[in-house]
This record gives sequence, C-alpha cells and structure tokens, in this order.
Amino acid sequence: MSSDSVLRLRVMAAGLHAGLYAEEHLPLPYDRVWAVASDLSAELPRLVPFLREFRVAPGDADRKQALAVGRSGLTEPFEVRLAPGWCLMQSRLIVGGMAATPEAGGTRFAVLGATRPTALRPAQWLYGHLLGRPRGEAFLRRVAERAALR
Repeated sequence: MSSDSVLRLRVMAAGLHAGLYAEEHLPLPYDRVWAVASDLSAELPRLVPFLREFRVAPGDADRKQALAVGRSGLTEPFEVRLAPGWCLMQSRLIVGGMAATPEAGGTRFAVLGATRPTALRPAQWLYGHLLGRPRGEAFLRRVAERAALR
C-alpha cells in the first residue's frame, strides 16, 4: 500500500460516517506495528474486546475470507483485503479497517469501525458520540502494547 494508506482510511471513515475512528503516531517501528495489525487470527481477538476468534482462511492472497466469532458465540463472515499497511474487513453489517505508514520516529496508525446498512446510521451516530473515541483510543493503546512486545 502506498504511504497515503492512513489518509485513505481517514477518507473512508468520513464517507462512512464511522462511529469509530482513531489515528495517532506510535513511537514504534512500522514493521512491529504492522506485524500486530496484520496478524488477524492471533491479534485481532486481543485488540477487540467482544471478539473471541477471527478465523482467516490460509494462504498468501491479499483477498481472504474470514469468520468472526463473538464472545456471545454469534458468527459473522467477513471479506478481508490485506496488503502492507492496509487492512479492510467487511461483512454484511460491519466495515473495519486499519492502516499504517512509516513516519519520522515511528508509525502513523489508524483504525476505523462503521456499520454498512444506512438503517443503522442512527445507532452508529450514538455509538460514535458515546463510545467511539474512547474505544478507538483503547484499540490504539492495545496495538502499541502488543507491538512493544515483539
């Protein structure tokens, strides 16, 4: 992905009226940050509190199928687009994404979470105003903590 992957995710978040978007400079090398973000099966359940498993089909293709398993046992299939510095995960209800780019002294990293159906926009707006910022910041902290361990 080009060095504007974070900008691309920011534009997507605005277009989707994302309930969750957070972006910040992490004082960690890009390779360590992206190693955490791109290891979806092992790391995503550690980063998203309500997720028990994220099963990604094996292989090196940049487009993959995945299955999210929530702590409640509910499942949701996702289509995943994964490339260096870019991850977009879409189900019929949810869009999630992460982007990273090297930046002086570390990595610029961003995360987004949005609903797909426009009928869910009022719930997304409420979530964004009540929980979006703290949940996004918590996600960024967890990514930084996990990357610091690598």
